[in-house]
Amino acid sequence: MTDESEGPAVPHPVAVFSTTHWSVVLSAGEENSSLAHEALSRLCTIYWYPLYAYVRRKGYNRDEAHDLTQEFFARLLARNYLRTLDRQKGKFRSFMLAAMEHFLAKEWRDARRLKRGGGASILSLDSDEADARYSIEPSYALTPERVYERRWATTLLEQAMKRLREEFISQNKQAFFDTLEPFLSGERAEMSYPETADKLDLTEGAVRVAVHRLRRRYGELVREEIAHTVSGPGEVDEDLRHLMAVLSS
Repeated sequence: MTDESEGPAVPHPVAVFSTTHWSVVLSAGEENSSLAHEALSRLCTIYWYPLYAYVRRKGYNRDEAHDLTQEFFARLLARNYLRTLDRQKGKFRSFMLAAMEHFLAKEWRDARRLKRGGGASILSLDSDEADARYSIEPSYALTPERVYERRWATTLLEQAMKRLREEFISQNKQAFFDTLEPFLSGERAEMSYPETADKLDLTEGAVRVAVHRLRRRYGELVREEIAHTVSGPGEVDEDLRHLMAVLSS
């Protein structure tokens, strides 16, 4: 058994994506920007399902919610709403929710008249995946706003976990990550520390250190994801507290 008293190093990405969601949003609002499609894709990664869930909880059925969510993103770019966004005012998630509320209140009639597949689609939403995810939403009464907040929080955590996994994959350490991932959730892992140590041919101490480093790196990535959507570094801790409150309520 290998004795690595400090544990295996947690890999860091070869290249760090430094563009924040704020700058992505602003670039998406520029006319004829070659980055518009990429920016929209990144926006959808975090916000398409929270907004879809919000629309569903407002009472729209699957097909209506799919069309409305897709049309919302299409109009968001086509009408250049993003160019008027002041990055110093409010949170990006709050802007997105307010924009969707305005869209549903003022523009839903036109959007609902679109025949399914008949409009010009500039993004692709997986309606089957969205419906499957929505089918397991809590059945107790959550307001549409609360559903949106909870899906924002969980999707953000999923993005951080995805990035962490990709870091290990880039270092050919996916099996190592897959073995330790259950320890990240805070729930009881299927294998104990001694069993995990045997599987990885490490000492138990080395495994505990590796798990500690893994949790620390995951926390860093969560903070980075939050930093993408706030106006400045001072707001990261505030949003992190908000995220934890949303998940615990």
